[in-house]
Amino acid sequence: MAEEFRRLPIGVQSFEIMRQEKFLYVDKTRYVYRLAHSGRQYFLSRPRRFGKSLFLSTLKAYWEGKQELFEGLEIAELAKNEEGAFEPYPVFYFDFNGQNYQVDTALEDILAEHLRRWEKIYGGDGSLPLSERFRNLMAAAKEKTGKGCVVLIDEYDKPLLEVLENDKLEEHNKSVFKGFFGTLKSYDEYLQFVFITGVTKFSKVSIFSDLNQLNDISFSKDFAGICGITETELTAVFAPEIEKLAGGMSLSYEECIAELRKMYDGYHFHPEADGVYNPFSLLKAFFGGEMGAYWFATGTPTFLVRRMKSMHFDVRQFEGGMLHATSAALSDYRAENPDIVPLLYQTGYLTLFGYDARKRRYTLGFPNEEVKYGFLESLLPVYTPASVPGRGTDIFSLDDSLEAGDTDRVREILTALFDSIPYTVDDAPFEHYFQSVLYIVFTLLGQHTHCEVHSSRGRADCVLETDRFVYIFEFKVDKSAQEALEQIEAKGYAAPYGADERQLFKIGVSFDSETRSLTDWLVG
Repeated sequence: MAEEFRRLPIGVQSFEIMRQEKFLYVDKTRYVYRLAHSGRQYFLSRPRRFGKSLFLSTLKAYWEGKQELFEGLEIAELAKNEEGAFEPYPVFYFDFNGQNYQVDTALEDILAEHLRRWEKIYGGDGSLPLSERFRNLMAAAKEKTGKGCVVLIDEYDKPLLEVLENDKLEEHNKSVFKGFFGTLKSYDEYLQFVFITGVTKFSKVSIFSDLNQLNDISFSKDFAGICGITETELTAVFAPEIEKLAGGMSLSYEECIAELRKMYDGYHFHPEADGVYNPFSLLKAFFGGEMGAYWFATGTPTFLVRRMKSMHFDVRQFEGGMLHATSAALSDYRAENPDIVPLLYQTGYLTLFGYDARKRRYTLGFPNEEVKYGFLESLLPVYTPASVPGRGTDIFSLDDSLEAGDTDRVREILTALFDSIPYTVDDAPFEHYFQSVLYIVFTLLGQHTHCEVHSSRGRADCVLETDRFVYIFEFKVDKSAQEALEQIEAKGYAAPYGADERQLFKIGVSFDSETRSLTDWLVG
């Protein structure tokens, strides 16, 4: 008998294709029903590749009246006794994905392309300004159908995020948005429903300042699971895929879920809501039979990394609940804001860990290991250009040397990494780079070995364990390695390993802030 394959919807963003071609589908239609019956105009922010386009496509199918696509889903039961359910409405669906917005007129071109298609249905004058053509279309659609218009906007901020480092083009695209979508406020009488998605909410874009009636549900507890996959949904829909992955990795079913949770779960869009898994990475893991950094590999956050470095961001804040932000800061992005935390949250590199109601602030951190290690790997070559795979001065070479107990080689690699730290007049003091590079390097090593990095008084700077060796590091700036070694002895950092059969290395390391280099190294 031929093997039965279950279709995983990797890259499928059309609800219609999903249902017609029998792809596995995580039912989110209860959210469609609730949105359609509880309000009229919404905004939702979620990271890239998190299911926003698929959900918007589901809304499109609902408002177009394609009832047959919803058979057997939650919304069919919710609407079964409702008069007029699934009646079609005129739908204007704007998709800003898949375009190159580095060209001056790219945004106008995509808007004009959408309008030409709808003008073939409702009529219109293509010689008029874009905003006027859109107004005329809505009025004509309402007159022709007798129903209000549904406006769905997918990834509205793509034309802005792609040109963040081009101030002139960014302002140009903001101006285009103001003229075009500002019509939605003045023509409310022609509207039935509006839903806008994006990665971030630019506070100075008129789509928000003009459309102050938009209900931002990005932080709503009731809609925290609207995108992504909860663990309940994971086990209900993908149990056979989990079993197959577990078998391929020699894990039990429960162990496999624990590994998936550690790698891909942990996104929280409300501090009291259940966490959700990254759907793209989950599907790729099931398809490929192994857990890789799939989401992170789809786009390197180059501009984020550069901005963090130029702002002298203390990367040690990523650990231990040290990052905080107010709800206002997280929901509204301002390019001139010196705090990069809101942008890191909105783009999916940070998530909510908790909320202090008295201080009205959130605590944030990395959602999972895929994001944590992927992001730090992208930071390392920016902070230390010598960390290039294949040159013998990368994390893998350092890990190999530690596994072999080759302390001389460990010293050579760390010396090379610190020697490559760029020095310019505008750079932060060496102390900043010293702490940042140590945190990045030893945290990344934690993927392969047991590594603890401490900064509190009375604990070693770093304790790293392999199968055969234990390393206790103490780092000093502008002080001797001998002093660092003496501190290890005086504080008794090695005491917990007194009965350990592994070989113990106590290593004192000294850095010179003037030469910005590792200058002294003693092994005890």
